[in-house]
Amino acid sequence: MPHPLPPESVWDYPRPPRVEPTEHLIEVYIQGVCLARTQNAYRVLETSHPPVYYLPPQDIQMQYLRPNPHRSFCEWKGQANYYDVQIGNQVLRDVAWSYAQPTDVFRAIQNYLAFYAQKCERCLVAGEVVTPQPGEFYGGWITKNLVGPFKGQPGSWGW
Repeated sequence: MPHPLPPESVWDYPRPPRVEPTEHLIEVYIQGVCLARTQNAYRVLETSHPPVYYLPPQDIQMQYLRPNPHRSFCEWKGQANYYDVQIGNQVLRDVAWSYAQPTDVFRAIQNYLAFYAQKCERCLVAGEVVTPQPGEFYGGWITKNLVGPFKGQPGSWGW
């Protein structure tokens, strides 16, 4: 039986965001492969966003990940690097991202990887399958305990 997650409102999360460890079991599956499984993740919490989970590379089957040239910039964390996932002959683009040189506040997630739930077969937090945060840009994971509304929904761009 999955461990119930305590209720949280994303509107109680701070801005600028904070990073905190989580001991909940975090799992990522793609094409039947358990790509990642850890209880040593961090989550980043930001006002109006569901948590983004960052997983340590030692708990990820890195042989399936390929760095790609895509980059983006976060005003809080710095420059993000992206990864494709290749399983067999299928390549899934921009499935994960990480920060090789994050700002000092986010040093804990240096080289940890976050996964877009919408690009994975399924992602789980404490045994619960997550719903991806709305919008193609955002990488938050929505669990049943979270109260929104969530950034990424129609009409939320200016929040």
